[in-house]
Amino acid sequence: MRGKEPLVTCDSCGRKMPRGKAVSYEKVIRFGTDPNSGNDVRFSSRRKVYYCISCAKHRGIFERKKEEAARAAHKRY
Repeated sequence: MRGKEPLVTCDSCGRKMPRGKAVSYEKVIRFGTDPNSGNDVRFSSRRKVYYCISCAKHRGIFERKKEEAARAAHKRY
């Protein structure tokens, strides 16, 4: 499908947009048990979510991505 990207839905507001214009963010969801119980099992799952530009700006995702990029660049040197 050259010239046509699939549509994705913003997880915040429900707006549909092309995948190239959407901001993708990997969300980590953690599940845990009560620390007082004897069975201390922790689960985590990762999920890729898409936000429209306005929701990503409102939630501060651009700032987080900028910090992660700076941290990765600093780690290389």
